[in-house]
Amino acid sequence: IGYGQTISKPSVVARMISLLIKDKTLSGKVLEIGSGCGYQAAILACIFKEVYSIERINGLHELAKHNLAKFIDMPKVHLVLGDGMLGLPDVAPFDSIIIAAAGLQIPKALLLQLSIGGRLIAPEGEREQKLVLVERKGLQEWSRTELEQTRFVPLKTGIQA
Repeated sequence: IGYGQTISKPSVVARMISLLIKDKTLSGKVLEIGSGCGYQAAILACIFKEVYSIERINGLHELAKHNLAKFIDMPKVHLVLGDGMLGLPDVAPFDSIIIAAAGLQIPKALLLQLSIGGRLIAPEGEREQKLVLVERKGLQEWSRTELEQTRFVPLKTGIQA
């Protein structure tokens, strides 16, 4: 998709989103880390009441804005240029968080922005990566389930102009 980034296969996007959904009703507020071209945000907008999506690469942020403006109701999707590792504490908590890049570990800032009862799905690792599902059980309690192996671009901090 440009800028040294890739887009996930539709089957991977579907798998990750399906792990976030607890029941068949329209879910609440979701945070996406890594807007990319806007593809996953568009799908999230069909499932969640409100979508917040952070992209750290300005060119991709602009591409996502351009792509989403053509297809979906923009007031429901909030695209933010920023450091995804920090999340959006002013908008938190989120019912779900989906991370589209692999870090060595899931940033604590994102775990703290997950609502109690909420779910986070992310790839984790460097060369050997696994999908990880985290469920927040209490103020300082999370459960973690390691799932299948996967391969994503690395999760990075900062903003790239």
